[in-house]
Amino acid sequence: MNLLLSLAFFAMPASQAESPPNILIILADDLGYGDIACYNPESKVPTPHIDALAREGMLFKDAHAPSTVCTPTRYSLMTGRMAFRHGLRGVFTGAGGPCMIEKERLTLPGMLQGKGYTTALFGKWHIGLTFLDKEGKAINQGGLEPVKQIDYSRPIPDSPIHRGFDHFYGTACCPTTDWLYAYIDGDRVPVPPTQLLDKSNLPKHPYSRDNRQGMIAPDFDVEEVDMVFLDKSRKFLENHAKTSPDKQFFLLHSAQAVHLPSFPGRDYQGKTQAGPHGDFIFEFDHIVGELRNALKQNGFADNTLVIVTSDNGPEVTSVINMRKTYEHDGARPWRGMKRDQWEGGHRVPFIASWPGKIKPGSITEQTICLTDIMATCASITGAALPNNSAEDSVNILQTLLNGSEDTPERRYTLHQTISLSLAIRRGPWKYLDHKGSGGNRYDHPQLRQFAIPDTAPNTPGQLYNLDEDPGERTNLCLENPEIVKELKTKLDEFVKSGRSVPIRE
Repeated sequence: MNLLLSLAFFAMPASQAESPPNILIILADDLGYGDIACYNPESKVPTPHIDALAREGMLFKDAHAPSTVCTPTRYSLMTGRMAFRHGLRGVFTGAGGPCMIEKERLTLPGMLQGKGYTTALFGKWHIGLTFLDKEGKAINQGGLEPVKQIDYSRPIPDSPIHRGFDHFYGTACCPTTDWLYAYIDGDRVPVPPTQLLDKSNLPKHPYSRDNRQGMIAPDFDVEEVDMVFLDKSRKFLENHAKTSPDKQFFLLHSAQAVHLPSFPGRDYQGKTQAGPHGDFIFEFDHIVGELRNALKQNGFADNTLVIVTSDNGPEVTSVINMRKTYEHDGARPWRGMKRDQWEGGHRVPFIASWPGKIKPGSITEQTICLTDIMATCASITGAALPNNSAEDSVNILQTLLNGSEDTPERRYTLHQTISLSLAIRRGPWKYLDHKGSGGNRYDHPQLRQFAIPDTAPNTPGQLYNLDEDPGERTNLCLENPEIVKELKTKLDEFVKSGRSVPIRE
């Protein structure tokens, strides 16, 4: 799109502008920056479908998950708000809840519903749910015993269909990890769990040791979960094409892949030379291809914005074993991994395609965060964002349309870990308001081999220049006290004010 057309697009009222696109977000779980061939030429896993999407769209080299773990990132994606503002530490498991998203808070799907979109989520939720016991009391606890207390005849009052989605079929938490191995349809569990998970017949390998021995439903096959989610998304697209092809849709496909345990479906086992986790990455790539094929088959491909990204960096077990056994580095070229505040924990793949709008084969160095999806979708659809919503969301539409590198759309970027440790980024400068990783313990025997001594151990934080030191090896706090002061002051301001983007007019 040339500049005049771009300006015309922004100048037209929503009612007169061309029809807004359908929106498909394909969210991987624990997929690292180095896991995909178009980001890492040394990757040992073929990812032809994601690579093709990058050739046809825009590859972001400096995209970030809002957090280094699942639950807070998903909250932030759905709300455009950093999850540390909510105050929850850790992640949900089993019957954990209530839903982090307050009933009155505007969500990304709710905003799009208001603009006439049909909204659907298939896959992992993991933002908390309220399950009720036989007396109708909220359980809201992780662990095995709380799952045994669930009354499955009762609806879930804060399920995704009560937070902006018209359709939901998926799981409460990590599908093949947590205490509740059962599917939720809307706000009900149609096939309740009846027995404990039997792990004796499951695959045995270094990436398979992540199943809690929870309750499992008879229709829940832990090796085929992603194929169930894929089938639901394909059927949604087929039905939408038949019943309301002229109505826009927002589809969030939230995969199990590639969260541990690495249980690729039977059709993907042994398909790579990089073991079961490599096969699992390959399966996710296939899912991307199948969903894009479904868009084409149902006539949606030409007017759909497709985004493929991940909720945080690669898991510790995956990184260690893939490096050792296959010379594949899911965190390459960054320091750290899932849970860490260093780049490997939150710098993620982010590829966007929108035919006729995003220039094919474009690459951008603009810093973005997954929180930005909400403000960007608001701009695309003409939705109004009240000031008590999307408090950390920046509109990056200009970057998508023009690939502009001259003026950063996002001046400051916030980061958080599972422990609510915080960091802030401005341009090449990144200040960690804490010592260590903020997540993993690098005095642990597994991680000791990757420990890097702090070059300014007596300072309370860490300062890195990512242009000159992308590996975050040299702490520059002592050499640049004025930058430390600026970034620390800004961080404190953003925490206290409840927002990191300006008040909207």
